[in-house]
Amino acid sequence: MTTARDISKSVRDGNATAVDTAKSALNAIAEQDEELGAFVCVCEEHALAQAERIDAMAADERKKLSLAGVPIALKDNICTEFAPTTCASKILDTFKPPYSAHVTEKLVDAGAIIVGKTNLDEFAMGSSTENSAKCITRNPWDRDRVPGGSSGGSAVSVASGMTPIALGSDTGGSIRQPASLTGVVGLKPTYGRVSRYGLVAFGSSLDQIGPFARTVEDAALLLNVIAGADSRDSTCVSADVDDYVASLSEPITGKKIGIAREYFGEGLADGTRKQVEAALDKLRELGAETVEIKLPLTKYGIACYYLIATAEASSNLARYDGVHYGHRSQDAGDIVEMYSASREEGFGPEVKRRIMLGTYALSSGYYDAYYLRAMKVRTLLRRDLENAFAKVDVICSPVTPDTAFKIGEKSSDPLAMYLADVYTITANLAGIPAMSVPCGFDGAGLPVGLQLMGPAFSEAMLLNVAHQYQIYTNHHERVPS
Repeated sequence: MTTARDISKSVRDGNATAVDTAKSALNAIAEQDEELGAFVCVCEEHALAQAERIDAMAADERKKLSLAGVPIALKDNICTEFAPTTCASKILDTFKPPYSAHVTEKLVDAGAIIVGKTNLDEFAMGSSTENSAKCITRNPWDRDRVPGGSSGGSAVSVASGMTPIALGSDTGGSIRQPASLTGVVGLKPTYGRVSRYGLVAFGSSLDQIGPFARTVEDAALLLNVIAGADSRDSTCVSADVDDYVASLSEPITGKKIGIAREYFGEGLADGTRKQVEAALDKLRELGAETVEIKLPLTKYGIACYYLIATAEASSNLARYDGVHYGHRSQDAGDIVEMYSASREEGFGPEVKRRIMLGTYALSSGYYDAYYLRAMKVRTLLRRDLENAFAKVDVICSPVTPDTAFKIGEKSSDPLAMYLADVYTITANLAGIPAMSVPCGFDGAGLPVGLQLMGPAFSEAMLLNVAHQYQIYTNHHERVPS
């Protein structure tokens, strides 16, 4: 298994060239992606130009690049001025941003090589990467199954070895859920830890960009690059950024791990439960102490999330009207018809469903009954977690109720699809960091993830616990055939 850390060290030391690493990733994409459907755009020309620039640097300058020559994939809702950003939607099918996202700039400055843009559920709305206007992305562990969503393309890029690292976005579990279903590491940072400048908005109070990697160490290395203040994002905090790699080796003896029975109730598959409980046993062996906690309001999380997220989606997606950019219908007699027809032709079924739900929740006479009440419940959920973190350092749970489901299995049942996020949405509502780390396989040989949640800005501690667990297990070393 070649890691981002190893690639970067080889390029910095002059034992490999950035051009060779870029070509290796591009060849892997060419060989595998026709079947997997992880990429919607491959940036070969840009990647090779980046690589040549790195190789042409003086040796002492190249040594300063923490991701020198490391291939990386970006979810296609992260703006890139050198490539289209479509959000896997017909309405942005021809859109090429005039600027790059903050994280895109940071990656280029760190020497990373952006090899392509990855598939997602349209506008990041979904849990399977089936809701894409581009293609269906397939799970490399079983190509008849979904990889999770909405960042399924980025997860598959890493799981299949096409790139060692990738970026996704997480609004209600869209990094952690596909990381769990494909057997890789995925981290959603604290809200405001990573700039959202250049991230196409879905739920503005929930969205956060984060890393995918095969190892916790690579995830920490990538977070070191993208975390930090950005004046262009008013929600991005200016607090100092930890060195997330430096603290990985600390022992976790004495750490208190919270276990909430609310996460282990009805609906959790036996295969998933077994692997998560085995992971908790391993953490105890490593010196951590498990403590039972209560999160009584957890059962209201899904309802609360799908009111707030859809309301924000309704507001954010109002800008796509066929006027300034994006798809414009040619079948319209006047401007009102043009707005309506452009949105009808441009948006897919799931996006339309969420716009309608959100518009209804925000409408006159229903705002107080639905949206305002959901915001009050959000505050109570956050308070629940604050009370829990007064007693424990980390909360552990499953990431998803079950392992990867068959393509098409839940397409006709939106509620069943929404319930795939039942364990992940609380972290987004509270704005706290959370991550998925591989913890085993079920009876069908499909990956299972362990979720770790911590207080705001505790990414260093979460990564430390996850790394200590990972170096004493070998789940992450198994790769799909």
